[in-house]
Amino acid sequence: MDRPWSRVPSWVGTALRPELAGTIDGIIAAVRAEVPEYARPLTGRFGARITEGVSVALGQFLDLLGRDDPLDDATVYRALGQLEHREGRTLAALQTAYQVGTRTLWQRLAASTTARRLPPEVIFSLAEALFGYIEQISAASVAGWADEEASQAGSLQARRHALVELLARPTPPVAAELERAAAAAGWTVPARVAALVVEDAVAVAARLPGAVGADLDPVGLVIVAARGEADSAWLDRVRGATGARRAVLGPVVEPANAHRSTGLAQAAWPLHAAGRLDGDTPLVRADEHFLPLLLAAAPELAAALAERALAPLRALPAGAAARAEETLRAWLDAHGDVTATAAALHVHPQTVRYRLASLRETFSGALDDPTARLEVAVALRTGPACEPVSSS
Repeated sequence: MDRPWSRVPSWVGTALRPELAGTIDGIIAAVRAEVPEYARPLTGRFGARITEGVSVALGQFLDLLGRDDPLDDATVYRALGQLEHREGRTLAALQTAYQVGTRTLWQRLAASTTARRLPPEVIFSLAEALFGYIEQISAASVAGWADEEASQAGSLQARRHALVELLARPTPPVAAELERAAAAAGWTVPARVAALVVEDAVAVAARLPGAVGADLDPVGLVIVAARGEADSAWLDRVRGATGARRAVLGPVVEPANAHRSTGLAQAAWPLHAAGRLDGDTPLVRADEHFLPLLLAAAPELAAALAERALAPLRALPAGAAARAEETLRAWLDAHGDVTATAAALHVHPQTVRYRLASLRETFSGALDDPTARLEVAVALRTGPACEPVSSS
């Protein structure tokens, strides 16, 4: 890093020191007068830090003149930046204070007896030294401010992470526990919430007013403030926040029941991630897919049902079995309407009637029994029974 103060004769600092005896008070007065954020009494930690910062900065600058030494210790300036953040002041206020302080000091330097005797090239070197020095200590303060910002942001996110985990756990929290966790996380508990399972949960939560998110393993969770299930504007905001990401939205519930919304959304997530819920639709609602969730919750039972209910299909030759399954699915989806089934399969209605007659024979009358027909329809939801082929 450049050390512009090394190009100023060493005797300049010694000569300037007694002439700048009252400069510290002048710099502080100028900053307080010109920067609204600093227009307050110099008491407590605030006054001590400001006075120390200006005093150390001036003394160190004069000590460095004529020396090829780096600015080794920036502790005071880093601590000043941290204090600024804790006191709620912005980087803009801090940078303005440095600018005002630098201008005031340069005015004092330029008006000093020593400066009047300096040749132009030394005056230029002195100016370069001052502005280079202020740039470095200002950078240290900015780094301190940024460190404090990162520390507080990390701490806040940790509290929000804990809040999300509290809301998602199987046992609902008591009201007092939830209020304490929400206050620590800076979250106002809404009247209604919904769980949103999505990757990049913290980023998604930042786009949703009244939401709090945590990047959990294996996929993140956002607790979204909700007004109602049928609120289309709210749903549009959720869709906008998730974008092209796959996401599952649980039902809208009271905060005490957030674990129910979470459980349903998390159960639906692996099915949606595998493309088994509404295909390529990015955002799905878990409570619109209860049947797939029921089947996924009891896979062995679902497999046993499919094995028994679809056994007649598996007894057919491969090509015939696939065509029969395709026809059966279309017929069940059309609620027994032959014309609609034919349109879905792109065949003549008479072809459908012929195939249905064959299916009734294959299933030994089960398709005319409401319970048996329901079992077949549910079994088909577990996945394809046969490899599909083109219809003819």
